[in-house]
Amino acid sequence: MRFLTLLKKSVLVISVITISSIFLGMISSSPDEGMYPLSEIQKVDLVKAGLKINPNEVYNPNGISLVDALVNLSGCTGSFISENGLIITNHHCAYGSIARASTVENNYLENGFHAKTLEEEIPAIGSTVKIIDSYQDVSDEVLNSVKNINDPSERAKILAIKIKEISDKATNEKESIVAEVAEMFAGKSYVLFKYKILRDVRLVYAPPQSIGNFGGETDNWVWPRHTGDFSLLRAYVSKDGSSSSFSKENVPYKPKKYLKINSNGVEEGDFTFILGYPGRTFRHRPAAYLKYQQDYLLPYISNLYDYAIKSMQEISKDDKALKLKFASRIKGLANTMKNYQGKLKGLRKINLVDKKFEEEKELQKFINSNSELKSKYGNLLNEINYVYSKIDETAQADLWLRQIQNFSTTLSLANFILNYVEEIQKPDSERRIQFQDKNIKQTLASLENLKSNYNSDFEEQILMKMFADASKFKSTSRINAVDYLLEGNGSNPDEIFSNFIENNLVNSKIREKEYFESLMKKTPEELSKSQDELFIFTSKLRKQILQNDKENQKNEGKLNKLYGDLVDVKMEWKKTNFIPDANSTLRLTYGYIKGYNPADAVYMEPFTSIDGVIEKSLTGDEDFAIPDKLKTLYDKKDFGNYLNKKTNKLPVAMLYNMDTTGGNSGSPIFDAYGNLIGVNFDRAYEATINDFAWNESYSRSIGVDIRYVLWVLDKFSNAKNILSELNIN
Repeated sequence: MRFLTLLKKSVLVISVITISSIFLGMISSSPDEGMYPLSEIQKVDLVKAGLKINPNEVYNPNGISLVDALVNLSGCTGSFISENGLIITNHHCAYGSIARASTVENNYLENGFHAKTLEEEIPAIGSTVKIIDSYQDVSDEVLNSVKNINDPSERAKILAIKIKEISDKATNEKESIVAEVAEMFAGKSYVLFKYKILRDVRLVYAPPQSIGNFGGETDNWVWPRHTGDFSLLRAYVSKDGSSSSFSKENVPYKPKKYLKINSNGVEEGDFTFILGYPGRTFRHRPAAYLKYQQDYLLPYISNLYDYAIKSMQEISKDDKALKLKFASRIKGLANTMKNYQGKLKGLRKINLVDKKFEEEKELQKFINSNSELKSKYGNLLNEINYVYSKIDETAQADLWLRQIQNFSTTLSLANFILNYVEEIQKPDSERRIQFQDKNIKQTLASLENLKSNYNSDFEEQILMKMFADASKFKSTSRINAVDYLLEGNGSNPDEIFSNFIENNLVNSKIREKEYFESLMKKTPEELSKSQDELFIFTSKLRKQILQNDKENQKNEGKLNKLYGDLVDVKMEWKKTNFIPDANSTLRLTYGYIKGYNPADAVYMEPFTSIDGVIEKSLTGDEDFAIPDKLKTLYDKKDFGNYLNKKTNKLPVAMLYNMDTTGGNSGSPIFDAYGNLIGVNFDRAYEATINDFAWNESYSRSIGVDIRYVLWVLDKFSNAKNILSELNIN
């Protein structure tokens, strides 16, 4: 199936879903499930739904439209809101950059940041801006490369090579164009996207954490919400308009389009829409995939991240500098952990795995009812289930091996050395991308960052847990390196693990610059003869990781084709076209400001107000601490022109029935006239299951109301320079 064609206009257009049931779907004019492709916007009656402008003003393949104000901001979404490259996004999207710029003496995370002039703006380290340049359907080119390949491993390998080849060919470093091939339907459709990269991004404004992260992890993924989750950044370029790294000579970027702000906001029932870069959804995956999620991935990652968070919190409780150092990582882990916990709860609550298996039974009946379909797809579901039975056998080991180096700087460095000494023997073009001459400097810089964030207490605690977990894995999921430690070394695993970690990891010299560089000069043979227990252990890990990768590639190759066949036969069954799952490419979703009933006799209103901020602050919970100035402004009822005219309250957050997922953080929320009325930042807890299934009755997303954003800028921060730039009087 081909759903995208090359347009002359250099703007992204991507597929999204509208579904008439919890599993399957077709494009519709109702505000059902849908992350719609802009290329299909003419098939959706947005005007009938409530849009008050011409749909061409949302996306115009032959001119400027709202799409041109959108940016991909290091995995989040942002939007230009001034002619001078000012970008609004979430506080949590800028969180890492704010934390990296902070010190104990100048704690911007805790106290906030406000640049009153361009000269006062500081680098947002780690942030880059991607702006859509063009897209092109390359399905034929990709699929022709595996046309006569039946071996699953070979198929997956050739697909990866071809995708890289197409991406590399389209990348133009001189023009700062980065190209990526996105798989839309597994094994069926592939699209090449080109992005303009802006590397000089600076922090303009961040509210104090007590506003930008009000409620902390207590309120994360929860409604009612009272978080001022916004920050402002600015993109810069060279004087000639070309992309450039940070330089004092750079000037603000001039976007093709920037958003206008509706400072009056919206009301319950009003039409709204969102543009953004949703991450991944998996609504077309089979029941066996959901069972893997429910039985293995979600519970394991939730448990591991919960332990890691508590360890970091305990280690840093009396150390302000360490708290700041851990802050960004804790936030990222906590966000994933709570999301996964919500998904797990949602899967079980609506019994989605069993429902999907029941659906597949009906699909099998349909296949068996037609001799032609039976000949082609009769064994399809059995083949899928068999692949997943093999995946499940080694799931514990696979998940553990994927996480171990993320939590151990020492093992990560040792693994790098083992890979580097092998890769450096090859011609540059044959090396893995991170080891190529053009990238090695950046790779080493990342390793330096790892070393600078190293904490021995945390490494020791998390590895003790991970080693203990591995020692209890089932027979088909053993970790060979951990079993090696236990062989003939006594009967007390905790003592064995503790001694190994302390002697060979915590006290390793590998984190010392001179020693690390000396290791890079060794040959693979020299390292293989090393009696260093760190390298013996890491070599065993690496061997198993490579074996796992090979098996995963084989399974991926099989599933790639099977998933494509599954979509084909479902289209036959439902007599409808499907739109691909979200995959970090630009999408549109629309709906209405709307509350919901999460439980019997419970109704959640769609707006919160500053009254709720004050109420929560009275609990004494540190997650609900507020700045003294905010309380003073509240007591004086100094709300300016930002009150909701109907309720006479200052709105903080709002709820709507649009279809969002990770990556939509920072997405602009538009009113019916295409004006900015909020910034999306979360989903209600019941909606964490959106990645697997969407339902209008409980799937709700959350955004910060633009009236609260403006009030914080105006009354709390006296940011007159920013308000002037936004043309807010």
